[in-house]
Amino acid sequence: MTDAQRSDRPFRVLGVQQVAVGGRDRSRLERLWVELLGLAKTGTYRSERENVDECICRAGPPPWSVEVDLMQPIDPQGRPRVHEPALNHVGLWVDDLPAAVAYLAERGVRFAPGGIRKGAAGHDVCFIHPKGNEEAPIGGEGVLIELVQAPPALVAAYEAATRAS
Repeated sequence: MTDAQRSDRPFRVLGVQQVAVGGRDRSRLERLWVELLGLAKTGTYRSERENVDECICRAGPPPWSVEVDLMQPIDPQGRPRVHEPALNHVGLWVDDLPAAVAYLAERGVRFAPGGIRKGAAGHDVCFIHPKGNEEAPIGGEGVLIELVQAPPALVAAYEAATRAS
């Protein structure tokens, strides 16, 4: 049995929560994603500490909607460089974030500094580092992966959909 087939994993990935796209000029991103593609703009987020000024958008209806974050750096020379690479990170809904973090850490997954914390959309989040290291050799192979605690309504909808299929 492969690790992917294990049923004793203490958490489930419920679906894609978000995709974050970066660029030097957020207005150019908004022109494409909001004006031309028609995503709904649901908010903004700005953090000097995270060097990010972002427009938060939504594609699709709840509870299965996917958040699309359009990000530009506050300081293009600062860190983190939210516009490089342009596909900044992918977020995954999980039904039990603390259990997921513990399970993955025990198996050698490297997490970015900061631990579990509130994300821009108000959900608890934690990031899998893009690169492994000697202490924790498993990383995202160049991709930053955000694990996002799913709200109870999404967990219930997932369970109902799973039972129905």
